Amino acid sequence: MTLTKIEPQNLRTPGPTPIPDDIVDEMSLPMINHRGPEFKELIEATTGGLKQVFMTNNDLYILTSSGTGALEAAVVNTLSPGDKVIAATAGSFGDRFVQIAEGYGADVIRMDFEWGDAIDPEAIRAELHKDPDIKAVLVTHNETSTGVTHDLESIARVVKGEFNKLLLVDAVSSLGCIPLPVDGWNCDVVATGSQKGFMIPPGLAFISISARGWEAYEDAKMPRFYFDLMAAERSLSRGQTPWTPNVALLYGLRLGLDHIIGEGLENVYERHAEVADYCRAGVKALGLELLANDESRASNTVTGIKMPEDIDGGRLMSMMREDEGVVLAGGQGKLTGHCFRIGHLGWVTKDDITEVLEALERVLPKVGFKS
Repeated sequence: MTLTKIEPQNLRTPGPTPIPDDIVDEMSLPMINHRGPEFKELIEATTGGLKQVFMTNNDLYILTSSGTGALEAAVVNTLSPGDKVIAATAGSFGDRFVQIAEGYGADVIRMDFEWGDAIDPEAIRAELHKDPDIKAVLVTHNETSTGVTHDLESIARVVKGEFNKLLLVDAVSSLGCIPLPVDGWNCDVVATGSQKGFMIPPGLAFISISARGWEAYEDAKMPRFYFDLMAAERSLSRGQTPWTPNVALLYGLRLGLDHIIGEGLENVYERHAEVADYCRAGVKALGLELLANDESRASNTVTGIKMPEDIDGGRLMSMMREDEGVVLAGGQGKLTGHCFRIGHLGWVTKDDITEVLEALERVLPKVGFKS
């Protein structure tokens, strides 16, 4: 079978993200027995490194799945059918968390916010006051579909500090790029994926669970098998995983964590903030409009941009890809066709964004944009 040759691209989707050459090489190391001593060393090293990035002493597990698998694990390991939960959403990925909880039979109190707005902690406080039987709050830290980072710290102060409810967090596009001190903010379950800030391909998910989360596990009645965290706990105590792991990605993860920890978390956060500021300034200089209604809540991992009404958005995206070698992300959900997005997370520098901005400057007039 002959496949189309993939030419080098400036991949600016908010996941998957570009992979450094040394990590590509690392993932070609020889295969090992995932029940042997070499794997035990590998899984223990990567689990320990992830705890540093999560800033947690909580239990943490590596799952062979996409980030959505870790979100499902967050739900099924802590909740039972009929449990009342608040699910706050302001975008496509917030909606996905809602759908997972509803799919397993939770009694979901859905809190919808305008796409482009940030979730309001005061609204969550008001909803929690209404019903003491609410068990948990589900929230997405960074909404990839709109380019908005929600104020998780303030939400956590309400959910945990005032009401002591379970807090389940989708951190798929934030953790490792945007500050999220899991223990400092008292988050019970935090889920993320490999293909974002960790600089490796899709296929691994990471999840932490607090002591309070384990208490909820004891009462949880939702069905679980592959994503049963107690199975992960029993296996990790032997230096294994319950099911067949993706060994090659774990090689890459080990080196990716070395890069993150070597650079220093604060430096990683600062780099992402500087690149994001640079991207937003450049986008506005071109006469384009951000999706984020409050720029102070704009994401440092992805910039959402309103698609100008007078242009052919599909042609813009294809010309950027085919003529300029720049791959952007389109809109999702109800924003399909109405926005495009520039990812700037993981292995990213200002030079990568300069290429994007210069390409946009060349392509936009060709598709009829008049700033």
